[in-house]
Amino acid sequence: MKIIGSYVSPYVRKVTACLALKGLAYEIDPITPFFGGPEFGRLSPLRRIPVLLHEDLVLTDSSVICAWLDEAFPERPLLPATPNERARARWLEEYADTRLGDLFIWGLFYQKRVHPAVWGEPGDAARIEKTIAEDVPAALDYLEGELPAEGWLFGEIGLADIAVASFFRNAAYADFAIDAARWPRTAGFVERALAHPCFAATFPFERAQLSTNPAGRRQALLDAGAPLSAESVGTREPRKGIMTL
Repeated sequence: MKIIGSYVSPYVRKVTACLALKGLAYEIDPITPFFGGPEFGRLSPLRRIPVLLHEDLVLTDSSVICAWLDEAFPERPLLPATPNERARARWLEEYADTRLGDLFIWGLFYQKRVHPAVWGEPGDAARIEKTIAEDVPAALDYLEGELPAEGWLFGEIGLADIAVASFFRNAAYADFAIDAARWPRTAGFVERALAHPCFAATFPFERAQLSTNPAGRRQALLDAGAPLSAESVGTREPRKGIMTL
């Protein structure tokens, strides 16, 4: 089983954590965030990561991949047992992928880490300020009412826990920390989730990837005489629900 994707992507992290929970062996074919040649475009027409390759199967979109993992390898379920709890788990996964992705990836991580590294200039300061001052507090208020004070959402750690916690790793990379006095449940939940062994294996690779210089791709385009644009470098923000990081 092969996963194509960036180690620092919360969507790739979600899939690899679920693979770890199930005890499944895999290898990662790393792709630098926002880049990928024609073959990647063939495998992932929407240019989403992760991409899962297994025998003759090609899957894109982390939610589709995790759902397939649970059906193909049911021994260690990622979702809770009852229909009502499974529906709630899927909703929390969707909330994380959509809302937390918008806030912590496009509002903070892209603006504070990716944009300066690729373009050599600061990100959108107004967007960063609004994200931190208004949007993130509203999301944390919601999570504070949903997350458990101890343990996991549905008895043992699963897909919903992983999906929510994954985005806070990128938030930390963008120098954001949860105010534990204001949101104690959320802060405690994220801390114990990210400390779980299912997240441990890829953490050193994340740190290594963050230490590389993605601006090299930009310079290579300039050296080749290619027109430099958001499309050529691959940094145009995707439409809602299409995540390329």
